[in-house]
Amino acid sequence: MSNLRKAIDTNSLKFKLWTYFVTFAAVIMIILWLLQIVFLNSYYKSMKINEIKKIGNSLVEQYANDDFEDLISSTSFSKGISIQVLNEYGEPIFPTNIFGEIRPLRKDTPITRDFIKRLKESPDGKILYTAEDFPMKTPSVVYGAILEGNDGENLYLFINGLIEPIDSTTSVLKNQLLIVTIISLLLAVGLSFLIATKLSKPITNVTNSAVLLAKGNYDVVFQRGDYTEINQLVDTLNFATEELSKTDQLRKDLIANVSHDLKTPLTLIKSYAEMIRDLSGNDPDKRNSHLKVIIDETDRLNALVNDMLDLSKIQSGINKLDCKYFDIGKTTKNILKRFSVLSEIYGYRFILNSDDDAIAFGDEQKIEQVIYNLISNAVNHTGEDKLITIEVKKLEDYIEFKVIDTGSGIPEEEIPHIWEKYYSSGKTYKRGVIGSGLGLSIVKGILVVHNSKFGVESTIGKGSIFWFQLKSK
Repeated sequence: MSNLRKAIDTNSLKFKLWTYFVTFAAVIMIILWLLQIVFLNSYYKSMKINEIKKIGNSLVEQYANDDFEDLISSTSFSKGISIQVLNEYGEPIFPTNIFGEIRPLRKDTPITRDFIKRLKESPDGKILYTAEDFPMKTPSVVYGAILEGNDGENLYLFINGLIEPIDSTTSVLKNQLLIVTIISLLLAVGLSFLIATKLSKPITNVTNSAVLLAKGNYDVVFQRGDYTEINQLVDTLNFATEELSKTDQLRKDLIANVSHDLKTPLTLIKSYAEMIRDLSGNDPDKRNSHLKVIIDETDRLNALVNDMLDLSKIQSGINKLDCKYFDIGKTTKNILKRFSVLSEIYGYRFILNSDDDAIAFGDEQKIEQVIYNLISNAVNHTGEDKLITIEVKKLEDYIEFKVIDTGSGIPEEEIPHIWEKYYSSGKTYKRGVIGSGLGLSIVKGILVVHNSKFGVESTIGKGSIFWFQLKSK
């Protein structure tokens, strides 16, 4: 038994569906047996009583008609029941003949006396009950109603309908239901197994593919099936697999690039610290030069950590916006002062073309990060002329900000990926002159929470234009 339970997974979808189908078929068969065998006698008796009551009420309503006697005869013949009109003594008045012969008068009997007594005691002048038909020795339904005559003498409508035994009918139904039950259960077992197998197969396939995905196989493809819900699930999983593959690659790139960014300044810091200890400790000029390298590399490490924290806060939605109107042109001029050292040491040129009264609406501190990171990106990728142009234009109801470099440009197929962490054209990472490599990811995160439009236009060999728009007054 234990081996059988191991072979059959009772919690599987296939087994559950098979069980439900078979149970449903069994319940239908039980209901049929109850209705056709157990409750058939009660149902037949109830139908017979209702039928005689309906016939009796109809005859009472038509008592005043001229053809009343003919109506009694035809109804009695067609329905197979006894219908008579009795006088005060329980004697039949009509129909006086049947099949063309004179009906003999029936003498007063205890049955008719009991019938008339019940009828007179009835509050509405009608009675309906079951009794034993002595001649036939079978139960019958008796209906009675008082028929008021014009001369003040009452007559009594007497209807007697036999409740015929249906044992033979029940026996036939039992045999038929037994055959139907066996066939239905066999069909239910077979069909439910086929349906359960067909329904569970695509889910089993998805599960098997998901196991491979969980093991790190991002090349797995989830197969579509015959059902809309399964196909929607498959499409979602295939999309998730593709995104997981991208995320895994980005993770590898991030680890490699962050390691590079951390290793380089740490190596320099250690090297120059050893040089100060061993060589230049007593030489003020060399010591100051070496200390400056240590400070610069420490600043670079600090900037990297801060950028990673900023990006994490933006992506998690921790940072709240403090939006207000500010002069974005003036803000840009102040930011450019921080790049003056690059102009003095490395010869970079920064040109700012800004419209007057360029008032934008947004979180000024975060927009400063956007502008700083876009200019830093341009510094790292501009051409040999080391020229970076910044344009601030006031249009109808928004401010458009552009940073233009003269670098080698970005291939069209790589443009959608440049906002990813540490993405570099051609997948070759180069340590920038300034920045941490997370700048464009931070730019995207800030502009998204501002609901701003942004993008990049690039031409191979001529350079790139990074732009964004903010609401204005």
